[in-house]
Amino acid sequence: MKLLVTGAAGFIGYHVSERLLADGHEVVGIDNLNDYYDVNLKQSRLDRLRETSGFSFQKLDLADRQGIADLFAREQFQRVIHLGAQAGVRYSLENPLAYADSNLIGHLNILEGCRHQRVQHLLYASSSSVYGLNRKLPFSTDDSVDHPVSLYAATKKANELMSHTYSHLYQLPTTGLRFFTVYGPWGRPDMALFKFTEAMLAGRSIDVYNRGEMRRDFTYIDDIAEAIIRLQDVIPQADSQWTVETGSPATSSAPYRVYNIGNSQPVKLMEYIQALEKALGIKAVMNLLPMQPGDVLETSADTAALYQAIGFKPQTAVPEGIQHFVDWYRGYYQH
Repeated sequence: MKLLVTGAAGFIGYHVSERLLADGHEVVGIDNLNDYYDVNLKQSRLDRLRETSGFSFQKLDLADRQGIADLFAREQFQRVIHLGAQAGVRYSLENPLAYADSNLIGHLNILEGCRHQRVQHLLYASSSSVYGLNRKLPFSTDDSVDHPVSLYAATKKANELMSHTYSHLYQLPTTGLRFFTVYGPWGRPDMALFKFTEAMLAGRSIDVYNRGEMRRDFTYIDDIAEAIIRLQDVIPQADSQWTVETGSPATSSAPYRVYNIGNSQPVKLMEYIQALEKALGIKAVMNLLPMQPGDVLETSADTAALYQAIGFKPQTAVPEGIQHFVDWYRGYYQH
């Protein structure tokens, strides 16, 4: 098939594109290659993708309405995996308008492209951050997600609402993917694992928020990619029996679904750091700091619906995943 992957130079987009190409699909990747983090890393990911026949790339901003419309008209995609977005919870406190352009206008442009070209299935990145003030664990897609605590989370919730509207109005099958703290080789430099590794190898201290009293459902990148590859074949169907009163918010009378993609085994931040110390053979010097605005104390994914849909759920153990990351980091940066 021919698929569009947005954010193809990004962390998840790169891994998903690699998997699709290995399966023999044709992949058109787009990315605006912004400088939110090191553009050289994005370029290195793209260079690797370009080594595979079947991959083509166009530098394009999601907010470019005409550019996106022209791309869809020209390429006639069968499916779309929309992973491009302005990422990061903390950065959304500093530069909120970047999130409106990329995550709201950009998402709408993708929905419009899918609608006009009658795309078979749109899968798009949501986030565990939509659970916001929720305290009941594990987080279930049956739960309300009406109390986000960062603008980033609010834009991801908005993406789900916009997608539902298009599923309802135009019968466009959409699947939302609520990712839980993704990590692994080729990861993002703004994420804790990357920042900790960089600092520890340079002999610097690491900033540990809420004095380490946090738990995260760290999810290894290969598990994320596997789930996405399987889910693209599970096209949501309209359910005429569904009602708001009796049905799950993750399903609908429209061809709409939302899934958690997480490891379902929350790990204390201190244990995560210990696993990194072991992989690096370096003891971390920690600056224990207060909780950051926009952060949540704990995340944990209920993945029962995901397993039911695809017979798979993420399960790579943190020490194993961190070792893979460290091996990649040392190789890439020649440490």
